[in-house]
Amino acid sequence: MILRCKKCGIEITSELTQLTDEGSLRYEDGKEMIERGMFFISSGEYQPERNGDFIVNLKDLINSKLTDNGSRLNGCCGLDGLDGMNLLCVNGHEIGTERSDCWMSHHAVISTENANTA
Repeated sequence: MILRCKKCGIEITSELTQLTDEGSLRYEDGKEMIERGMFFISSGEYQPERNGDFIVNLKDLINSKLTDNGSRLNGCCGLDGLDGMNLLCVNGHEIGTERSDCWMSHHAVISTENANTA
């Protein structure tokens, strides 16, 4: 599966395979939450994602960039993602949230409101 921006259709992830075992997610500070090449459909229990949002490895993002809205780029060693979506497709449409600060597991949450599957 590949995720695409809903507004412009550009691919925003590499090819991904669904991870169905939530027990395989790693909730260790500073570590990748999910293996590269995998995605997990969120149950909505780990902020800021909602039920149905996609959790992906940051290295699987393509055609994406960070917002230039500085109020959404907070964190101490990375981005905490607590102040709104901070990821855009290369065409400037909001797609999700990078979470890469030192006190959390690293991943991207891709919003189902802003992305769809291909």
